[in-house]
Amino acid sequence: MLVMTTTQLIDIPESGTPLNSIAAATADAVAAKASNAQVVFGASAVATDGVASEVALRSFSVTVDEPPTLGGSDTAPNPVEYYLAALLSCQVVTYRFWAERLGVEFDDLTLTAEGDLDVRGFFGLDAEVRPGFTAVRVSVNISGPASDDDYRRLQETVERHCPVQDLTVDPTPLSSELHIDR
Repeated sequence: MLVMTTTQLIDIPESGTPLNSIAAATADAVAAKASNAQVVFGASAVATDGVASEVALRSFSVTVDEPPTLGGSDTAPNPVEYYLAALLSCQVVTYRFWAERLGVEFDDLTLTAEGDLDVRGFFGLDAEVRPGFTAVRVSVNISGPASDDDYRRLQETVERHCPVQDLTVDPTPLSSELHIDR
């Protein structure tokens, strides 16, 4: 089965591995009805003690807090740390899907990330400083039997298809509504 991407046709093996089976089933569902490609994810957050919050994601709950230097009690990771976790975990998923799709085997995959944040933007101390990360660095360590060229091709493919990376490198429209309860 062939699926069109933005730059090329990608062959999805009809069977074999579980992830290729998922990709093939998804391609079939989208071919049958284009609206099957659209998925909506949601989350809700409730402010708790200090600057902390509880975030609900499907049937899961995560706590978010800040270190004391940013007004928190350091009871949980902060939002930008969760972003780094989301980026890395999304890349792991994307590496696994695309390694199977491309037939690139690996034995071990470890990723790390760091982000540079200038707090002057968050605290409004300098209007020229953005409140988010000014740079993010991801390091990917991969080992296995494939060639260096195969791993480079896999990395390039992951960077083109990772949803959380896309959120960072391409602007995403965002709208916000304020509802005041009295």
